[in-house]
Amino acid sequence: MSRWVQIGVFIAVIALIGFFAFGLRVRGAPALGSGPAPDFTLKSFEGQSLKLSDLRGKVVIINFWASWCGPCRDEAVFLEKTWRQYKDRGVVFLGVDYNDVEPNARAYLKEFDITYYNGPDLGGIISPLYRIKGVPETYFVGKDGNLYGNALGPITKDSGYMTEREFVRKIEEMLAQK
Repeated sequence: MSRWVQIGVFIAVIALIGFFAFGLRVRGAPALGSGPAPDFTLKSFEGQSLKLSDLRGKVVIINFWASWCGPCRDEAVFLEKTWRQYKDRGVVFLGVDYNDVEPNARAYLKEFDITYYNGPDLGGIISPLYRIKGVPETYFVGKDGNLYGNALGPITKDSGYMTEREFVRKIEEMLAQK
């Protein structure tokens, strides 16, 4: 083997190790719950684009979901109902479809009559920014563009990761912020 081939193989191996080490570090890192919300652009299923930073001044709820996710299906009706209740008060819901196929995602949105802004995480770019571990996961972004917590798991009626009552209380708290 020539010296240049050996050097090329060595560099490739080091790069591969670095890539996997970075992936493990990101996977092992805790989900984001505070600090500036990572900015992203979400392209809707209809082809429109929306940038998170353009929503500054509004309360933003980011929900990562998938059509194949049972707990996502369990919280879908509540999220849509809550969106309709708060949409005229400066609250924006963003649905980020995670690791899904478009026909199934569109069927899910139709089945639950979801009207808030939704789009796929094309190329898996948005979910790593928030270090999501699975779906559903929901993130609360204040008017100032900072994160004010998350719900790592489904929003439930009575108990679990975050109750519906706690979810609504969180929105009210964020709306009260200056």
